[in-house]
Amino acid sequence: MSRIGKKPIVLPDGVSFSLNGDNASVKNSKGELFLTIPEAVSIEEKDNQLYVSFIGERTNNKAIYGTIRSLLSNMVEGLTKGFVKELEIQGVGFRASVKGGNLDLNLGKSHPIFHPIPEGLKVEVKNDTHIIIEGIDKQKVGQFAAEIRSYYPPEPYKGKGVRYLGEYVRRKAGKSV
Repeated sequence: MSRIGKKPIVLPDGVSFSLNGDNASVKNSKGELFLTIPEAVSIEEKDNQLYVSFIGERTNNKAIYGTIRSLLSNMVEGLTKGFVKELEIQGVGFRASVKGGNLDLNLGKSHPIFHPIPEGLKVEVKNDTHIIIEGIDKQKVGQFAAEIRSYYPPEPYKGKGVRYLGEYVRRKAGKSV
């Protein structure tokens, strides 16, 4: 049984929770996030805390309620603090910039890559090689960062490519003669 699922989620001041059938929403001044709750999970709100529990004794029900609790907790955290992912670009001539609603990437290919920035995300580029992605939805922030990284993942010989800030890339020795 999940130990995480048993922990209550504290709702800070200014954050409101509502449950309409199987649709849950968490809202504050920064925005509103939605989650569809499966039938096997029930949610109660008492004294500005959310309690998640499972219904029935099927193994699948026990497995899913810890996940739902984590998703709700991430929604509350995103609305209060927000989520940030930082990427760095390494390589001679590799650079990025924000042009309108697109992220323009020059990664040593024959053409520039224009990646549209999803709604609800704020993207900032510093020094042409440092990309900062901010948003309230953890899934959107992480997915956008992964898509940008997938255009040119760091390679092990020269270390060129797009990597997460602080990511360690194991280097290999080149061809020996």
